[in-house]
Order: sequence, then structure tokens, then C-alpha cells
Amino acid sequence: MVLSLLGLLASVAFPLAELQARRRQEEALRSALREIRLALDAYHDASLSGRIERATSASGYPPSLRALVDGVPDKSSVSGAKLYFLRRLPADPMRAPPAEDPAESWRLRSSTSPPDNPQAGKDVYDVMSDSQEIGLNGVPYAKW
Repeated sequence: MVLSLLGLLASVAFPLAELQARRRQEEALRSALREIRLALDAYHDASLSGRIERATSASGYPPSLRALVDGVPDKSSVSGAKLYFLRRLPADPMRAPPAEDPAESWRLRSSTSPPDNPQAGKDVYDVMSDSQEIGLNGVPYAKW
């Protein structure tokens, strides 16, 4: 009797634990996407305001995700200071197995790429999860 009751409780608890782990992973994805996208927008704003050197034909978005962490020279600084947009680059929490370099864990979209067919290019306009799984909300992680 006691063993069957424990078995029943365990069979209910295990799926709930899996669901909680998935929710934590999804929250980490939302947070990472928000952090990177805010940094991309801040880089673009700095570029448009003239604080970052850019060619007239360039979009103003960073050439790579690494530029957000490594920093770029601030044109408005007389001492040659750099502008940094991220302290560290978060990795895609949905990627399995995890990438050694967090920059390699994301799918990239350039500013010249159409939204329905995102492709990497000369700049980084947006990032997406590389996972093909579908979220708890029914939307694939790659479309978040």
C-alpha cells in the first residue's frame, strides 16, 4: 500500500519537475534574447549618433556578436576609450550540446536578410535560437 502510494506520487512529481525545468530553460532563452537584442539596438544607436566609426554604406549594426563584448573605439572619446555593449555573451540555453563559444550557439540574421528566411551576412541585425523544438506556448524557439 505504502509503496504503491509512493509510486503514484513519484509518477505525478516527475512530469511536473520536467515541466519546471523546461520553464526555467525558456525563461533563460527569453532573458538571453532580450539582453542580446538590447545590446544590438544600443550598438546601432551609437553608430547612428556617430560614436562608432562606420562606412556610409554600412547598416550600423555590429559585424559580429563578439564586437558587443570586445568593444569598439568611441569616436567621441579623446582618450581612445571603447564602448562595450555586453559584459559577456549569453549562450543559447536551448542548444544541445552547448557550444564552446556562445557566439556560435545562435542563428544570426543580417540587416539585408528577409524576416521569413533569416540568413547571416555582413552584420548582425537579430539572433534566434538554433533549436528546432517547439516551446510550451506552441511557438518554435527559433521564432521567439
